[in-house]
Amino acid sequence: MAAVEAVLPWLDGVEDTLDRPKLAAAVRLSLRTLAQDAPGKSVEVRVPPFAAVQCVQGIRHTRGTPPNVIEMDARTWLELATGRLTWVDALAGDRVAASGSRADLSALLPLLRAGS
Repeated sequence: MAAVEAVLPWLDGVEDTLDRPKLAAAVRLSLRTLAQDAPGKSVEVRVPPFAAVQCVQGIRHTRGTPPNVIEMDARTWLELATGRLTWVDALAGDRVAASGSRADLSALLPLLRAGS
């Protein structure tokens, strides 16, 4: 939670720039929270270049490109994780690339309600 709280001024537009290690920590730790909240291996969530996790119960993926992939930038992920952006709005705004029948995180978000 502390790692995400450290980036809230940037997410809220109070600060224009953000220290890259702070951003990386917030992304990695919040993705780890997602994987803990929704254990499994059927969906891969990618936030390049910082991290990727597999989550959501279902058919396990073992080789090659997973059939259910979600990818987005760090700001989008952190806005989703903190409830500053909804899944529907992220998809509608083309801020998330989601492929596969299980590539939907709407029931799992927001993860944190930091700074709300």
